[in-house]
Amino acid sequence: MTEYGTILVVDDNASILTALRYCLGEMFARVVCLSRPEEVLPALQREEAELILLDMNFSLGINDGREGLIWLQAIRKQHPDVPVVLLTAYADVQLAVRGLKSGASDFITKPWDNEDLLHKLRDVLKAHRRIVPLEQMEAEHIRRAIDQCHGNMTEAAKQLGVTRQTLYNKVKKW
Repeated sequence: MTEYGTILVVDDNASILTALRYCLGEMFARVVCLSRPEEVLPALQREEAELILLDMNFSLGINDGREGLIWLQAIRKQHPDVPVVLLTAYADVQLAVRGLKSGASDFITKPWDNEDLLHKLRDVLKAHRRIVPLEQMEAEHIRRAIDQCHGNMTEAAKQLGVTRQTLYNKVKKW
């Protein structure tokens, strides 16, 4: 029985993606596996992801985690409401701290223990599902509408069912 909607898993190793698809399949209704980090932002436009599991290293021979941190920042900038858990085989305390300071919700090392992984993801999702103030929900909803309309305020106002002036007034409050 699935507990959650969709998770995006981003890793360049096909075996890791297969293992995670099976491991996460009972917890999530959809496990969307991506082999390239460039695919994550377009996927977030199509998918209502509850969580992202993001590898930190994608280029052959590079294992310092910089790539993962760059993609984490890009995700946080465009989708601040989606929690990101970092995944790496080259774990060290400094890298974990940098990831958490950059906005990651947690840090998991490869190889992982399936039960521990599922427990950590549940904890992240539970913490993320806390009650959000109405004003924050409205602001996030408006931002998504504006993003979907590629910044066209007139179109975003139509989608939201408000006048353009009302939309501008709400955006000014931020």
